Amino acid sequence: MCRSIKTLRPPFTDVVSEEDVRAAALQYVRKISGFRAPAAHNAEAFERAVAAVTEATADLLGSIQVRGAATRGPAA
Repeated sequence: MCRSIKTLRPPFTDVVSEEDVRAAALQYVRKISGFRAPAAHNAEAFERAVAAVTEATADLLGSIQVRGAATRGPAA
C-alpha cells in the first residue's frame, strides 16, 4: 500500500489511459481508507469513492494547462 501514485500529466506521462486514472484513484482511496479491499458492507461506498476520485482526476487532467506542453487529458 506504500506504492507511489505516478504523475499523470505531461511531461511526466505523455499518454494517460482511463485505466491509469482509475488505478491512481484506487490507490488514493486505499491509502485514505486504510483498506486494500473493503469488507462487503463497505464495498459500495469504496467503489463510489473510487468512481468520484476517477472523475475528479479526469476533470483535473483535462483542465490543467502545462506551459510548454500540449494539453492532454485521459484517452477516450
